[in-house]
Amino acid sequence: MNGGPLEKDDKINQNILGLNEQEVKERIKAGQVNYVPKVPSRTLWQIIRANLFTSFNAINIILAVVVILAGSPKNSIFAGVILVNTLIGIVQELRAKQTLEKLSVVSDAYAKVIRDGEIKKIPLENIVLDDVLYLEAGSQILADGYVLSENELEIDESMLTGESDSIVKNDNDRLLSGSFVVAGEGYGIVTNVGKETYSSKLAEEAKKFKLINSELQNAINKIFRVIIWLIVPLSILLTVTQLMVKNITWQEAAIGTVAGIIGMVPEGLVLLTSATFIVTIIKLSKYDTLVQELCSTEVLARVDVICLDKTGTLTEGNLKLVDIKNIGDRDSKEIDDIISSLVHNLPSKNATQKAILERYKNDYSDFKCLNKIAFSSKRKWGGITFNKVGTWVLGAPEIILGTSYNKIKEEVDKEAKKGRRVLLLAKVKNNELNDNLSGEIESVALILIEDIIREAAPKVLKYFNDQDVEVKIISGDNPLTVSTVANRAGVKGWENAIDARTLPDNDKEFIDIIQNNTVFGRVTPHQKRRIVKALQSIGHTVAMTGDGVNDVLALKESDCGIAMANGSDATKAVAQLVLLKSDFSALPKVVEEGRKQINNLERVAELFLSKTVYSIILAFTFSMLLLPFPILPIQMSLVGSCAIGIPAFFLALLPSEGGVKKGFLRRILTVSIPNGIFLAIFTTLTFILSVKAGHSIHYSRTLALLNFGGVSMIILLRVSRPLTKFKLGLGISMFCIVTLAFITPIGRYIFSLERISLKLWVISLAVIIGSGPLITKSVDLFRKKATKLFKL
Repeated sequence: MNGGPLEKDDKINQNILGLNEQEVKERIKAGQVNYVPKVPSRTLWQIIRANLFTSFNAINIILAVVVILAGSPKNSIFAGVILVNTLIGIVQELRAKQTLEKLSVVSDAYAKVIRDGEIKKIPLENIVLDDVLYLEAGSQILADGYVLSENELEIDESMLTGESDSIVKNDNDRLLSGSFVVAGEGYGIVTNVGKETYSSKLAEEAKKFKLINSELQNAINKIFRVIIWLIVPLSILLTVTQLMVKNITWQEAAIGTVAGIIGMVPEGLVLLTSATFIVTIIKLSKYDTLVQELCSTEVLARVDVICLDKTGTLTEGNLKLVDIKNIGDRDSKEIDDIISSLVHNLPSKNATQKAILERYKNDYSDFKCLNKIAFSSKRKWGGITFNKVGTWVLGAPEIILGTSYNKIKEEVDKEAKKGRRVLLLAKVKNNELNDNLSGEIESVALILIEDIIREAAPKVLKYFNDQDVEVKIISGDNPLTVSTVANRAGVKGWENAIDARTLPDNDKEFIDIIQNNTVFGRVTPHQKRRIVKALQSIGHTVAMTGDGVNDVLALKESDCGIAMANGSDATKAVAQLVLLKSDFSALPKVVEEGRKQINNLERVAELFLSKTVYSIILAFTFSMLLLPFPILPIQMSLVGSCAIGIPAFFLALLPSEGGVKKGFLRRILTVSIPNGIFLAIFTTLTFILSVKAGHSIHYSRTLALLNFGGVSMIILLRVSRPLTKFKLGLGISMFCIVTLAFITPIGRYIFSLERISLKLWVISLAVIIGSGPLITKSVDLFRKKATKLFKL
């Protein structure tokens, strides 16, 4: 609703009447209002549906139903993984959604508009097309338009363009929603509202769906695609052949078929991957990092190029007064009084003035302001005439001194090379204050200001340098300024800087320049995205940090987008990681956790895929032999839990060092395939020999399971190398649990086992122990051959 007329002292141009009430109603009826829909997020039902209705869950549910219909509910215990995996996915996504929504809560924005000749304060969504905005220092521009009239109007467009310096706006100049007025005043007429504004279009363009490039996820998806293709023909073959086996019922055939199929599906690998990601997310929350996609930490761990913005990343986004150099004959106390009075009386409170105000928080002088000219980026100086001390100006030395600048140029250049902004405090001797600064100027002091480098920046940059992660600085600022800041922060290659306005259209030339330079200034939002795409096109995995709307497109395009919590809602919505304290010093921890995940998961994936290969071979072999399947589903669950699932969970969370290499899938297959072959050979021979010796199917299955479990334990010990007390204790504990299932009555009842004679125990243990060296040598030989063949 309209806020009504403001107080009488509000300035207004009597010639500007704005829209009347009828015109506003017509535009509202036509839908020409400034309504911008919130960034969409999935509902609770959509989240549940996405996590529950998957091909993985469908396979397990169908198999569980088959087993239950066959009259053996205990053999359907494997389906419990569906519930656990689904709950993990739902809880994580809801947690991220709630945290992001808390971050997005901001105070309502209001605008001042001219309606019926009066200034009225209204909510942003009540702005209509052709409204006249009243703009003053500190107000936010909430719709696109152009300047109707101005009085030294200066706009900060840094959140949109990355350009930190304020921009002087003249009549008919463009106004963009999301920018701020930092000085002066004026009027603007609204030309675009709602989704048609510049910032909304950027955000909308970034909403296009993009899958995060996770090698782990891609590898698991490839495994499942292959398995699904194998499951269909193998399931048909196994079902038909099991029904053809003599002396077994259709129920027993169905249970045997299910056992073969569930062994092919590495369900524990999916669960473990999700679980380790969740643990990592919980750990990273201690470092104030919100992980919005499960696999984003893994992707960041693989990153070899990280693109950083200057403001808010390398620097704190604030300026600091570092020194005041007395270059004249004035007393330091007098200089302090003059500077204090100037910054407290000049109306524009830009970043430079704020930095000076931090030093001069109070004005203790009794000077009275007689006349003043506000600072503007167009004029490059501001000044005041005081009653007792005359006229003083503060601003750019070369502008204030004109032809006399050479007298102090060397001193100014010396400080500028240190990356400092240099202002001059000067006395106008004739005490006249006008735009031309006529008369003799006395140089009194240099005020030295610099960007505050984040305390953690040098340490973080050194970490990335040590990890062979290339750093690119992409900013909307002047490239020389960005380069100097990069040097102070410790960016390697800071001297290789380029103005993005000179970048070529030719893709090949563009890529060469991006490769050979480190610092890029005056970069537009679309150029940022093009830089990210160019780096990706030459094989790099790219991370991008950002906080403004100008960063949204590049964040979305990058392999891993990292947003600052104090940035725009649009950046937080498209990023995979949000730094809750807007401090990128947390990134090394994210990288370390991601690398630990990948290296450990690669190790334990060997266990799961060995079982998959084993089950595929076993299903085909027993279909050809027309024999009952040698393992029941619940027996498969026993070995799967104790020799694979439980120990893999602990192994995946242990400390791990070292970089991340490409080729995850091919490396684990070169180990898993020979493991699976040996497991299948031992199980098959044991079962056939037992049947030939006259033992029952149940007894033969018990012996086959004993060898399957024992050899799986040998593989577990291999994967756990180098063995520590914890790893050895874990392996022994798992072996004891499996043993209890064989030697206790309740264990044998639950897992459908027979009591084994001492003689066969001794023979089985001897075979299991002897399999260790054989498997190790065979795996090493297979890996060498595969490495040479596929150039891994």
